[in-house]
Amino acid sequence: MRNEWREGNRFTLLPEAARFLPAMFEAVHTARHYVLVELYLMESGELADQVSDALIKAAKRGVCVCLMLDGYGSMGLSNSDRQRLKQGGVQLRFFNPIGFHSLARNLSRDHRKIVVIDGELAFTGGFGAVDEFLNAWYEIALRIEGPVVADWELLFRRLWHSRLTRAEKGDSRPATLPERRKPQVLPNGVPGRAMSARGYRYQAIRHSLHHRVSQVNERLWLCTPYFVPTFALRRRLVRAARRGVDVRLLLPGAKHDHPGVRFAGQRFYHAMLKAGVRIFEFQPTFIHAKFVLADEWVSIGSCNFDHWNLHWNLEANQEAKDPKLAADVRELFERNFAASQEVDAEAWAARPWGQRVREWLYGVLDALIMRLK
Repeated sequence: MRNEWREGNRFTLLPEAARFLPAMFEAVHTARHYVLVELYLMESGELADQVSDALIKAAKRGVCVCLMLDGYGSMGLSNSDRQRLKQGGVQLRFFNPIGFHSLARNLSRDHRKIVVIDGELAFTGGFGAVDEFLNAWYEIALRIEGPVVADWELLFRRLWHSRLTRAEKGDSRPATLPERRKPQVLPNGVPGRAMSARGYRYQAIRHSLHHRVSQVNERLWLCTPYFVPTFALRRRLVRAARRGVDVRLLLPGAKHDHPGVRFAGQRFYHAMLKAGVRIFEFQPTFIHAKFVLADEWVSIGSCNFDHWNLHWNLEANQEAKDPKLAADVRELFERNFAASQEVDAEAWAARPWGQRVREWLYGVLDALIMRLK
């Protein structure tokens, strides 16, 4: 995919599950032609039941429903739930199930989050169908309308037909996709482009972020749950801060689903703080959202901007040049900064040796894992 900018789009920020889940369920309930869903995480539980119910109801009223899950991220979805989906008329496929082949292939995961309704409407973000998104994790989503929806649909369709995408054993039904429908150009719409990444083979998201960080004039605010940045990104953040850009990182605090990743990332705090980067650790819950604001440019999607994601995973982000969306994202950042604890540079420089040892240990482990290929 060429990642082209397209005019005539509309973007709506949906912060918190209380807003984006009802919006997505309503879209599924009103679908007339097809519903395409691609997720990394889906595990049996309350939210998975709600998602399954909505998809099955759509299929029973004649809508073509296709659900594509990552083979590893869906391992927590029970066989009974899988059978219920298939018996309810949902076409179900899995990307790259874990198998006895190369380690590199097993590490390559589909981390994208895509919902497309009738070729007219799409959603993306960092969401999944696991119960943590109901109340334990902070997440956001983006509602997308306009010509760029066709690019999101194309991402789904290409992976659906990938040689790494499989039906479950014993499921011999043809996995057919509906005929594509063309979205409309919206009057007074704004430019946007769907950005994709395919691990180390294709890193358009990384290159786009690097360009924005290098060119930003006033503000560069980045939220990521897993802050283990590449050297190239760290260097650009430091350079931006040193030339007077307001560079801030919104990161998880002690409430983290992978504390070791947090410690590995904290080994970079000192250099960042010394250069003038401000670091905020979110306190209320684990913040799982991934979004960036660079002046009036916004990027929201699945990519954590850490070197693991960039090296191994399939990712997709929506980029937009939209003053209103940028204002909404800025307000969202400011609310989350207010609910965070800012890391003080002097206090961090005097942190105890126990903290330093944890950073070193997990940093070594992280470096060893990243040498796996």
